[in-house]
Amino acid sequence: MSVSDQGATVWLTGLPSAGKTTIAYALAERLRAEGHRVEVLDGDEIREFLSAGLGFTREDRHTNVQRIGFVAELLASNGVKALVPVIAPFADSREAVRGRHAAAATDYLEVHVATPVEVCSERDVKGLYAKQAAGEISGLTGVDDPYEAPESPDLRIESHTQTVQESASALHALLTERGLA
Repeated sequence: MSVSDQGATVWLTGLPSAGKTTIAYALAERLRAEGHRVEVLDGDEIREFLSAGLGFTREDRHTNVQRIGFVAELLASNGVKALVPVIAPFADSREAVRGRHAAAATDYLEVHVATPVEVCSERDVKGLYAKQAAGEISGLTGVDDPYEAPESPDLRIESHTQTVQESASALHALLTERGLA
């Protein structure tokens, strides 16, 4: 198996508006240019299509993360780099996904896009922080719903201190170091 044929799941966890999806797409572009097969499993798209009908209770969030983890492992075990920019706020849910990958001997990397909530609130890409502040929504991860940051991720990216390209390059360097890029 050549390096470009080796799949892996790269899970980018972090608060809403942390930069997970932007970094994932920047990395995907670079990996594709190098000849890798890549899919980005965007959390919003997954919720619309694969997890339609699920809410934001702890149980529903866990189910959503497990569904995404299943698809990611399926892709990765078939030679695709599955980039997964999904909040996955609970450590036990992420650990269950890691366990699924370990059981299948599929590479799994956890990346914490560690952007402070104040910065995420300023970015507010989807207007969620404004809606929460106005009382229009509740259960916003990291504000009035828990977010359990990874204690020892494979990589921690502080997107508020570097450019998107610098963040994607740091992640590419990790993949290279692990023999996956």
